[in-house]
Formats: sequence, C-alpha cells, structure tokens
Amino acid sequence: MVKVEKKVRLMGLAALGLVTGLMISQLINAQAAEDGWVSLFNGKDLTGWTASEKGDFKAEEGMIVVRGKRAHLFTDKEFKNFEFKCEIMTEPGSNSGFFIHTKPEETWPSNGYEVQVNCSHRDPVRNGSIYNVVKNYDPIAKDNEWYKFEVIVKGKNVVTKINDKVVVDFTEPEGVTGTRKLGKGAFAIQAHDDKSIVKYRNLMVKELPE
Repeated sequence: MVKVEKKVRLMGLAALGLVTGLMISQLINAQAAEDGWVSLFNGKDLTGWTASEKGDFKAEEGMIVVRGKRAHLFTDKEFKNFEFKCEIMTEPGSNSGFFIHTKPEETWPSNGYEVQVNCSHRDPVRNGSIYNVVKNYDPIAKDNEWYKFEVIVKGKNVVTKINDKVVVDFTEPEGVTGTRKLGKGAFAIQAHDDKSIVKYRNLMVKELPE
C-alpha cells in the first residue's frame, strides 16, 4: 500500500512538473511575442520552410538537423530589416551557412549574403564571417557545444555575433550591382556536404521598421 501511494505521489509530482514546464515555456513565448520576436520553427516539422535539391533536413527533438549533400532550406517568408537569433551546434569538421536576403534556387543561392557556420571545417573561414565579403578565422565557439548565432540587418548595415561577440560590422557600399547585395529576401539554412552534421534550434526573428 505504501509503495502504491508513493508511486501515485511521484506520478503526481511528474505531472505537476510537466504542467509547470509547459507554463514556463508559454510565458517565455508570450514575453518573446510582446517584445516582437517570432519563432521560425515550431519544433515538430518544417512548416514555413521549403528545401531545394531534395535536401536532408529533419525536425528532430526541437531541432532542425542538417545532413547530406548540398541543399538549402528556405523560409517561405521574406525579410528586409530584422534581428535574427538561434543556437547552433556543429559536429567536428562540419560546415553550413545561413543566407539572408536570398531566393529559392536549385543550386548555391546567387542572391543575398551567406553568414558562415563553421568551427573546424577544412575551409578556414569561420562562423560569423560574411562569406567572400568579410573573413573571420577565429571560430569563437566550439564543436559539440551549442553557441548563440545572431544576424542584424538595418538598411545597408549587417552585424553578426557569435556568443554575443560582434564578429562583423559591415556596411554595404553604394552602387553594388548584381544579386550579391542587400534588398529583401528569404533566410536559408545550408547543407554543405555529406560529411557535415549541423543542428539549429530556437530560431527567432524580430522584424525592424524600414
């Protein structure tokens, strides 16, 4: 009888813990919404995203897990001025990228800029770099650990941060031609190669006034 009562009591505590956890999560989300932040990932599936080239992107345990050969996962919505933040974990030797102001394509995106996601890949250009524009060779973060990744765009200015450290503060010069420039567009997560595994979670955006 004592064992049964103890089991019932433990089940009650577990249920209470679950309810409390859900309440805390709802409060956090409500606070984020009040501050203008919107989640880009529901934690369960890739609603709101579209993959190119039959990419291997999966929603797993509240994460977007990136594997496989070259492909890109695009947001269905476009953004102009914004603050974006998420958490990323790279496995050793892995590479990925996060595109801004881009357009869906069945190849390497030719629109917008790519912010590098790479702690130890053979490519020495590390996370926070604006690829082929401003190079950073210091990874700041480590493989197999979650790190904070941020991109802020206001007009012609782009700021990237890794673990709250500013990596790039770049202002696009006037007169840039072609498609590698700021304007407006989707976000895209890159699958770089079949030896890379990269995880993304807590993807949030706050749109800023024009």
